[in-house]
Amino acid sequence: MKLNNVCKLCRREGEKLFLKGEKCLSPKCPLVRRKYPPGQHGLSHKKLSDYGRQLREKQKAKRIYGLRETQFKNYYKKAALSSGDTGELLLSFLERRLDNVVYRFGFASSRSQARQLITHGHFTVNKKKVNIPSYLVKSKDKIEIAPKSQNFPVFQERKKVLKDVVSPPWLKLQQTKMIGSVLHLPKKEEIETNIDPTQIIEFYSK
Repeated sequence: MKLNNVCKLCRREGEKLFLKGEKCLSPKCPLVRRKYPPGQHGLSHKKLSDYGRQLREKQKAKRIYGLRETQFKNYYKKAALSSGDTGELLLSFLERRLDNVVYRFGFASSRSQARQLITHGHFTVNKKKVNIPSYLVKSKDKIEIAPKSQNFPVFQERKKVLKDVVSPPWLKLQQTKMIGSVLHLPKKEEIETNIDPTQIIEFYSK
């Protein structure tokens, strides 16, 4: 997706989805300059219905994690069929994706970059190369940059900013070695997102 189109997704949701890494934190972020949805009706204010709010929440979550509708709905179905709180399980599945974990560790500037790096075989899980972005990490998993990839310029650049990365409580980062560990599966209160899963559950339950 082109840069301008990606930025329009943030404007459509009315908040930063952090789809372009560091640029989202800079004054150049289009949402800073234009805090309204794109298109000719962007400045008009229309009250959303319950369905509209549920749809927007689902769309926002899909865009944050970079998923297609079928992928996202499959996570909902998996959560609904599992034992436990459906909303918490849905967020847990999304957070446990390898591309998200790589991003959370700071090994990539965005989830889209993380997906690309994983697909190209630059990461290992428990010393075994994994090139599937949707791979769900488990408790005690150890994520590392593949030995042959450690000197790549992209990772040397990322190493410079790791000191500023604050991993969520369920993850542990060894900054100097660039090794990430999964301490345990994420709990609802440990998931750093402003997604309201109840709206998504209500959307799919109809």
